[in-house]
Amino acid sequence: MKILIVDDHLLIRKGVRLLLERIPYITEVYEADSGTAAMMLAQKYMPDVILLDLSMPGGLDGFTTARNIQATVPSTKIIVLTMHDEEAYIKKALQHNIAGYLLKNSEGNELADAIETVSRGERYYRTPLSAEQLEKLKGNNEHSVLTPREREVLRLVALGYSNIQIGEQLFISTKTVERHKFNMMNKLALKESYELIQYGIKNDYLSLN
Repeated sequence: MKILIVDDHLLIRKGVRLLLERIPYITEVYEADSGTAAMMLAQKYMPDVILLDLSMPGGLDGFTTARNIQATVPSTKIIVLTMHDEEAYIKKALQHNIAGYLLKNSEGNELADAIETVSRGERYYRTPLSAEQLEKLKGNNEHSVLTPREREVLRLVALGYSNIQIGEQLFISTKTVERHKFNMMNKLALKESYELIQYGIKNDYLSLN
């Protein structure tokens, strides 16, 4: 497994590297001291997981870096490694579909747990928020990232309407319907069309007016 550490502090990078070198399945570790360097190394080495600091002075911040890497190397999982435990940062990480969130004062074994978890395609967030608060925040964020028009389209998708029928209902073209569905799947990290239908039903879009 290949890991990329992104942090502007050399001591932090070296400390994290020491922890990673104790994990037997990690074979390669790279380091970047800025968002720009991280993007270049991500495209060059295609790491499995990136450990990303949020606050890097000058150039790209952590969230902008994450968004750019997700666009160019979508298979790479990103874990935020930060001192920020405020809800606003956690909320923004969820909005950016970041796989993991870990505080820098966490125990060393949690880093291995986080890497293993996100590698399985699951989310790993260790924050001061309770599981219930985090789930609520996640749900609110997923709803809020959709535009009013996308929510209208999703309601009709959940009701089983075809693209042509949705277009007729909303007075938009079939191509526009397809674009809305594509954008929603990206925002909600869904891969298949049936998952969008399931999401709409599960989250009560059938009852939206």
